[in-house]
Amino acid sequence: MLTPKNEAELAKIIAKADTPLRIQGGGTRPIGAPLNCPCLTTTGISGIELYEPGALTLVAKAGTPLAEIETALDAEGQRLAFEPMDHRGLLNTKGTPTIGGVVAANVSGPRRIQAGACRDFLLGVRFVDGQGRIIKNGGRVMKNVTGYDLVKLMAGSFGTLGVLTEVSLKVLPKSRSTGVLLLEGLSDEQAVKALSRALGSPYEITGAAHLQKGVDGDPVTMIRLEGFENSVAYRAAKLQEVLSEFGKFTVENDQNRTTAGWQWVRDVVPFHNRDGDVWRLSVKPSDAPEIVNNFSGVEAIYDWGGGLIWLLVPGNSELAASEIRQAVATKGGHATLVRGGYSVGAFTPLAPAVAGLHRGLRQQFDPKGLFNPGLMGQVA
Repeated sequence: MLTPKNEAELAKIIAKADTPLRIQGGGTRPIGAPLNCPCLTTTGISGIELYEPGALTLVAKAGTPLAEIETALDAEGQRLAFEPMDHRGLLNTKGTPTIGGVVAANVSGPRRIQAGACRDFLLGVRFVDGQGRIIKNGGRVMKNVTGYDLVKLMAGSFGTLGVLTEVSLKVLPKSRSTGVLLLEGLSDEQAVKALSRALGSPYEITGAAHLQKGVDGDPVTMIRLEGFENSVAYRAAKLQEVLSEFGKFTVENDQNRTTAGWQWVRDVVPFHNRDGDVWRLSVKPSDAPEIVNNFSGVEAIYDWGGGLIWLLVPGNSELAASEIRQAVATKGGHATLVRGGYSVGAFTPLAPAVAGLHRGLRQQFDPKGLFNPGLMGQVA
């Protein structure tokens, strides 16, 4: 394994490389078929470079453990607003999540529906391209007037365009209080309607999820409110009026329980230590129940009000990857195989026009084809 200790060493390794490299951070979220080539990890390029709580700004090297960043933010009453998921339980991996890995995969949790995704809080990046050049884009303010918006481009590129060495992020204050409305027994269709109505209300929802099987095995619908205690209580009462036709909600205000409950959703805990493939479907919320109902024998977790579906397909299922992708594509969504047999490809095959743009970007940033070849390049 190649573990450079700084950006300059990384640049030299890449400049001299003449065979493909598997790029990773802490190795906690591998995706796609394993590559039979050397692994290059950024874990040696670590440390918080700058943290200005008053400016809500943090700059860290890409290999910095996510836990180190969260600890530093917590000490100042702040947090990463996009609530990044920990994939280790779902993927049965070890390792240590890094901030570079989070950015490279654009990892965003339940709060995305209100705060935005990881890329929306990314202010600047430094990375090494496929020729060993060190490139910087963006800064420490929410403004970018360069040609390519490389900041946004690198978020979600899964290490295929360059190897991140540093990221600059906007952070936000932690909420003083959290309240969660809970209702058991709703069907998928009823739950998505309730979540959509809640999200369309003026009461600032920061989490909207539905699980077909909660802790006790019954369906559970969850709606999160955050803010000052009085505000949370007021909005919870108003939301119960708005959603009264769906049944009587209970309200959970214990901070330890609400935190644990949303980590359960965020990390897809119900699918841990269970056989089967796991898919991540991005769809229009109103289409979500119909899409899931197309498949027999599966289990679903709906997040983002139904816009994100985690789907567990049992190992003995005859449901084919092509059926899943076709059902999702028909509704204008896309499907990613997060865990399973990657012979079908992890990502939705690209349409020819998009594939052309993809090849153009790869040619410009990685002309030798070094970085994670084949990971995102399937053509429909």
